[in-house]
Amino acid sequence: MNAPLHREMPDGALDAAAALAHATRQWDGDIVQQLTDYIQIPAKSPGFDRDWAANGHIETVLRNAAQWVEAQKVEGLTLELVRLPGRTPVLFFEVAATRPQSSQTILMYGHMDKQPEFTGWRNDLGPWTPKYEDGKLYGRGGADDGYAVYASIAAVQALKSQKVAHPRIVGLIETCEESGSPDLLPYIDVLRPRLGDVALVICLDSGAGNYDQLWLTTSLRGMASGTLKVEVLTEGIHSGDASGLVPSSFRIMRQVLDRLEDSKTGRLLPASFHCEVPPERLAQAQATAAILGEEVYRRFPWAHYDCGGSTAFTLPTTTDPVQALLNRTWTPTLSVTGAEGFPALKDAGNVLRPYTAFKLSLRLPPLVDAAQAVQEMKALLEDNAPYQAKVTFESNGGATGWNAPDTAPWFEQALNAASRAHFGTGVGYIGQGGTIPLMNMLSEGFPRAQMMVCGVLGPRSNAHGPNEFLHVPYAKKLTAAVAQVIAQLP
Repeated sequence: MNAPLHREMPDGALDAAAALAHATRQWDGDIVQQLTDYIQIPAKSPGFDRDWAANGHIETVLRNAAQWVEAQKVEGLTLELVRLPGRTPVLFFEVAATRPQSSQTILMYGHMDKQPEFTGWRNDLGPWTPKYEDGKLYGRGGADDGYAVYASIAAVQALKSQKVAHPRIVGLIETCEESGSPDLLPYIDVLRPRLGDVALVICLDSGAGNYDQLWLTTSLRGMASGTLKVEVLTEGIHSGDASGLVPSSFRIMRQVLDRLEDSKTGRLLPASFHCEVPPERLAQAQATAAILGEEVYRRFPWAHYDCGGSTAFTLPTTTDPVQALLNRTWTPTLSVTGAEGFPALKDAGNVLRPYTAFKLSLRLPPLVDAAQAVQEMKALLEDNAPYQAKVTFESNGGATGWNAPDTAPWFEQALNAASRAHFGTGVGYIGQGGTIPLMNMLSEGFPRAQMMVCGVLGPRSNAHGPNEFLHVPYAKKLTAAVAQVIAQLP
């Protein structure tokens, strides 16, 4: 009598090579095309598209993803588009457990909203014009984070293809992450009874130190953002008539920002915006620095120019790889991400402008409370304005960062096994400078859960900027690695 084609595999017994082959077929045969279609849709996050509901782009990408998931006909899967009045929708799916008497749940997370276009794209590329070249899929949102729902389902399919028993799996795909996830907590509250006893969170919205191994994110910075505006006049006037008497709004802006940041070093001045780096994170930064070396800072597209026959590049704040890693993960940093009140250069006449407005993005260390930082930031910037100018700081809110819980032995073993199986070397640990508000919420709500925060945003992938790309070969291996870790959940 012939043996059955598939047999029920014991827990954790996933054939890694077969899982990767399955993931590769899914990516090459279907997922790349799905993401190609996704990139063409300007589904900008509500923070960048006030008319998102009327424009319908977010609705389109979410429905397209839902239809694709349903078309996979994954055994035991149910799907729902959940909607709350006045909020962006979420996609929620459940896959019934096949592991006997399992009460645990695995939560898979991603988002489908996108950052705005930005400038500087290569001549043959654009944010909404996908191009697949040398294993890289260029275009806005593919890597951050449209691939997540497709990779999550492909990982589940890899398990199913080998009949590997698994616990209950749920998926939560939101559509306002790039705006700071203001709609997420209400959905978490509504869906909490359906989430169950979450033992493992898999978040595919993070980065990688290189494309040569699996990377686990161990911390995320928080963020406080808002618009700082300085007003000195009700309308613009001739600069020859007024300058020297009417104070420049830009000069006042500089003075106000000097209260927050040392412009020579970039150090944030309020002591409360800083925190100690935990010893474990410092040790991990040292280990990661040994792996990546100078690539930690060389990977950025530095401006350069000819200097006496040689090429001079802009210098980083430090060339010490360990300090470089800490600067972008555990050090508070201020960025000006937008400006208003300035005419275009071609339209700039001799007029003293009535106001200057900057959009500020303050990245906070993982252990600093964002709400408190926003309050302190507002008071610091607004109080006792120079020349009694009208200075206002309108906050866009804040998101507290996240520091991963202690790694359970089974989880560390599973990560290393998956990384070695698919990349030939052990897992790397790295902090990220970005913010994923969900992670802190989930750590507080499920303190015993292990957090597999990872992603495809490796060197030069340039999320949020020009020429963003998804490294497809890495994504295939990551998909298979996720399946392997799920299979090894005790």
